[in-house]
Amino acid sequence: MTIERVPQQHYPKAEIGRRGMALGLDFLGVWLVSSLLGSSDAGIQIIQIFVFAIAWLLLRVVLVYNNQGQSLGRWAFDIKVLEVREEEVTSRIPTFLALVKRESIIGVGALLVSIALNNLRANPTAILLVLPLAVDCGTAWYDTQLHQALHDRYAGTFIVSSRRGYSLDIKIKRLVESMRRNVRR
Repeated sequence: MTIERVPQQHYPKAEIGRRGMALGLDFLGVWLVSSLLGSSDAGIQIIQIFVFAIAWLLLRVVLVYNNQGQSLGRWAFDIKVLEVREEEVTSRIPTFLALVKRESIIGVGALLVSIALNNLRANPTAILLVLPLAVDCGTAWYDTQLHQALHDRYAGTFIVSSRRGYSLDIKIKRLVESMRRNVRR
């Protein structure tokens, strides 16, 4: 008796641009909430960092775990996160611990970007704090097989296109096309 390997179900890879826009939307929401509680002084604000970390974990871990692999940004751009086992994408949402590992890595990069944005006027070299997030997410450009960033590889996750969402990118494209037609008239 031989064991046959069942072919894996195909999951369409999410484009890097959509992934970036989803991350940007999630970051913007968390950053705005944490910025409201910070002061206008330059430097690192402990309360602001604490609020950012809690809001990030709520939005990117708890919500994703309870919402079929989608955060607010991923829902808006029709993508979701799935688990990878033995280099094959499964149809399962990652475990809570895998999501915590994944979002801790990307959350630290996002927190550094937040600190850079809050201190950019006082210290222009704060822009260098963007580098850890750029390196982490930039690896997805060079992974030709799965387009996994470092945080995806470490946590065993994969970002796929989904049918369930708001399709914000498609709606923006339609709006821009409509505006172009109106301008030409």
